[in-house]
Formats: sequence, structure tokens, C-alpha cells
Amino acid sequence: MPDAVVAALTRQRLDLADFPTVRAEFRRQQPNRVIHCAALSRSPECEANPALARKLNVEVTTLLAELAAEIPFIFLSSDLVFDGSTGHYDETATVNPLSTYAATKVAAEEILLSNPNHTIIRTSLNGGVSPTGDRGFNEQMRRAWQAGQTLSLFTDEFRSPIPAEVTARAIWELAALNVPGLYHIAGSERLSRWQIGQFLAARWPRLQPKIVPGSLKEYVGAPRAPDTSLDCAKAQKLLSFRLTGLAEWLQAHPEEVF
Repeated sequence: MPDAVVAALTRQRLDLADFPTVRAEFRRQQPNRVIHCAALSRSPECEANPALARKLNVEVTTLLAELAAEIPFIFLSSDLVFDGSTGHYDETATVNPLSTYAATKVAAEEILLSNPNHTIIRTSLNGGVSPTGDRGFNEQMRRAWQAGQTLSLFTDEFRSPIPAEVTARAIWELAALNVPGLYHIAGSERLSRWQIGQFLAARWPRLQPKIVPGSLKEYVGAPRAPDTSLDCAKAQKLLSFRLTGLAEWLQAHPEEVF
């Protein structure tokens, strides 16, 4: 969509929890497509305040889906909708959320699946550079190392990490193609938290990064899914480029801040 005019409504410009204002803004903008990527996405915050998690992740999505009922609507979901018992999940796999955050994503998905105009994109850990400097998994690790912390990283929890810019490119292509449905967009590698930490530690030796291996067996807290790696073959058939893995991307972009 080379001629598209994008209205990027950040938190500073629009509070999605202010429903009357959202309705008014929608009437004013009259968009022909909507990409909804806002969420309360940090699991500890969702566990601490499930009512807020439901409002921001389910009720906001419900409102936007209603407003966009007649136009293409793209919603970003999560690999955490799965319980992680098998890994390498494709779009036909049965969801089984273990956390409050994941449960809100499943609830939102159920709303969107009823509309043939709407698209769900499940993604995994996204990294990159954010306005606040703490949203990407890479930023969180870098901040910890800058503070002199030693990170204990699970060797037995697996995800499919992906640079946010690659996710954005894929979303943009799917939006242009206008092929509604359910898709997985993630990195091509199944990596443990420990492996991710090793890659990033090697990238920032000047920080003298410290990591130690840990295990989910020693973890105390809300349930965590051990392996939510994603099979992205369905989306890959539609994209003009190959979804790369984290290690390959880092090697190809040695000068990036990431």
C-alpha cells in the first residue's frame, strides 16, 4: 500500500480505554483498515490486575472490532495462547492459556474469529528499539546488564523471537494482500531464554553481561508455558520475504542498536 496514509495513534494521542473518545476519533478518521497492536502485555501486571488486563486486552478489542466490523481489522495476539506442552504450533493447534494475559488474548481472538473481515496475527518475543527503551526483550536484558545485574535465564523455556521491524513488515504485507484469517508471524528459530541471552551477551561485550542458566523447575510464580515455538508456514507462503531467525538477523545487522 504505497499510497496509504497512516494515522499512528500512540498512547499520548489516544487513550483506548476512553471509549467515547475512541468512537469519536474513529468517526473523524474514517479508516479503511485498522491494525490493533496495543495491549497490557506484561504477564506480571496482568496477574496483579486481571480486571485491567481484561479491560485493555478484551473490552478495547471488542470496541475496535465493532467499529471496524465492515473493514479489514488486524489484531496482534500471542504465542502464549498455547500451554507449551508440545511446541511448533500451527494455526490449527488448540489453545490452552496458562496466564491471565494469555486468557485475555484468547478471549479477544474468539471475538474476532466471528468476522470474516478480520485477521489475527500471533507473534512471539519481539525485539528492537522502543520509545521508552524497555519494551523489547533485548532492551530489558541490556538495561539489566547496564545496572550490573546477573540474569538467570531458563534453558527449558522456548520461544520464536523476532525483530519487531520484521513483524511490522509482515503485517504490512498481509494488510496489503487483504487475506483475512489466522496467521503466525515469528522467528524461524526455536530458542531458549538462555540461548537468546547468549546471543545478546556476545553482541554487547562492553557491558560485561552476566548470565547463569536456570530452569522452569525452579521457578515459583504464575504458570509459564515451556515451549510456544510457532510454525509460520501458512503466512510464509504469502510473504515476499523469508522470516528469519534471531541469530541470522543479528549476524546480518551487526551495526544495529538491537
